[in-house]
Amino acid sequence: MTDLTLRDAQPDDYAAVAALWHAGWHEAHGALVPADLVQMRTLPQFQDRVRDHGAEIRVSGAPGAPLGLCLTKGDELYQLYVGEAARGTGLAGRLLADAERRMAAQGVARGWLACAIGNARAARFYEKSGWIRSGEREAMLTGADGPYPLVVWIYEKPLI
Repeated sequence: MTDLTLRDAQPDDYAAVAALWHAGWHEAHGALVPADLVQMRTLPQFQDRVRDHGAEIRVSGAPGAPLGLCLTKGDELYQLYVGEAARGTGLAGRLLADAERRMAAQGVARGWLACAIGNARAARFYEKSGWIRSGEREAMLTGADGPYPLVVWIYEKPLI
């Protein structure tokens, strides 16, 4: 049985979290976003991002071998990825519910997230989980040389 227990990521997880995030990002976004953004999304960039946000990342799986990850930033569900080995196990729903609970506990009344335009699989998952698409807007993503503008779908959900 796969261990779906959620826990805070530890420094020993960071390399594997970066690899999972890198692979998941390219799978989900590689064909949907501009080629220059795809080229910026290198494994070292994800390693840097994990180091920057490590204390805020929740994972599931054995130490050093995460099956999925979730990262929140204030009122934003910032990242959510599940590795191929854990798809179909309900882990994505568990990570999402955990993020919603944590944001609500911090007093976030309405959470939001950005979804790449055209990412129908993610959109269906969020909508099935009670998130509502409220429109599109330009998001400032982490780029190689500073902020990178990209128009995305915005989803929102009342949490309190």
